[in-house]
Amino acid sequence: MKLLFAVALIFAAGSAAAVELPPEIVKAGSIKVAIVPNYPPMEFKDLATGALAGFDVELGEALGRKLGIKIAWQETSFDQMMPAISTGRVDAILSGMTDIASRQDSATFVDYLRNGPLFFVQQSRAAEFKDMAALCGKKVGASRRTSLPKLIATWSEANCASAPIVYVGTEGSADARTQLRQGRIDAAVQGGETLPYIMELEPGIYRPVGTVFATQFTGLALPVKEKALQQAVVEALDALIADGTYKALLVKWKLTDYGVEKALINAGQ
Repeated sequence: MKLLFAVALIFAAGSAAAVELPPEIVKAGSIKVAIVPNYPPMEFKDLATGALAGFDVELGEALGRKLGIKIAWQETSFDQMMPAISTGRVDAILSGMTDIASRQDSATFVDYLRNGPLFFVQQSRAAEFKDMAALCGKKVGASRRTSLPKLIATWSEANCASAPIVYVGTEGSADARTQLRQGRIDAAVQGGETLPYIMELEPGIYRPVGTVFATQFTGLALPVKEKALQQAVVEALDALIADGTYKALLVKWKLTDYGVEKALINAGQ
């Protein structure tokens, strides 16, 4: 198990020097940041303007201002994000990515939110699912490209001895919701921090079942070897927390239950 530790950068009295960004980033004048804008309210496309929007987008821009550098968003696919950071095509990933131990060999995560998976069903079938035990033996969909399949299996093994959950892999959370509405699955799972926003967009369609069943962290991924960049991002995030910018963004995007008190490094397990 990797050590979880909070990083608080406190400079000694009389030391006014800020952490320096890597020379190549300073020369470029920007940080290339990968994003997949399909996970509201974390990141999505504004339907009216086509512009990037969401908590991660506004947090990224705020971090850029603290660092004195432009954020150059690079839209990509989920499958390409980690290869892009490993090969240097991007400098960072800020896209609602869960920090899990298996990803920490390829990237270092500056964790900026807590998160946790939540079961939900169609409102029309809510009476069938009065508690989480009712999910046992049912078909439950979730994105196959995330940590959700493993978390669902772990919960099922612990709580559904006689009739385990039947996991159905989907092409993301939007696909899981589509399959749920079509009746192809009985329930779905996505991050509890995002479901309230979806329920506001589609009122009367979904009903949560129980509470979040695991604790995870959402992290900004950076190259493992870029220690100076990691330190600079930690300092910038802690500064946003201290000056109230971070809290204001949590309130705006209805994420106040998921905030952190300070930046964390590789807190995911």
